[in-house]
Amino acid sequence: AYFTRAQRVRRLLFNKIKAVFEHYDFLLMPTSPFTAVKAGSMKDPIAMYLSDIYTVMANLTGVPAISLPLFHHSNGLPYSLQVIASHNNEVSLLRLSKQLMSR
Repeated sequence: AYFTRAQRVRRLLFNKIKAVFEHYDFLLMPTSPFTAVKAGSMKDPIAMYLSDIYTVMANLTGVPAISLPLFHHSNGLPYSLQVIASHNNEVSLLRLSKQLMSR
């Protein structure tokens, strides 16, 4: 029962993201709700889950996405920007990523 429901939700998300990309070439959004953390410093399982929450959409819908460490916080750790493209648009995603990283 849960698998069938999950597949329905996945199909709904797939259709919604497809509709978004009829109007836009890319989606720009944060990769995580907070800055990067030092390796091994995150022990709370809820915080670990939340650190990946913004990346779930690309995984569920199968669209290409990349995370780019573009900004730095005063704590010295990077904020990352996630760029998402439509299905089969990996080349354009990589071109945009290269342009963003060169600035």
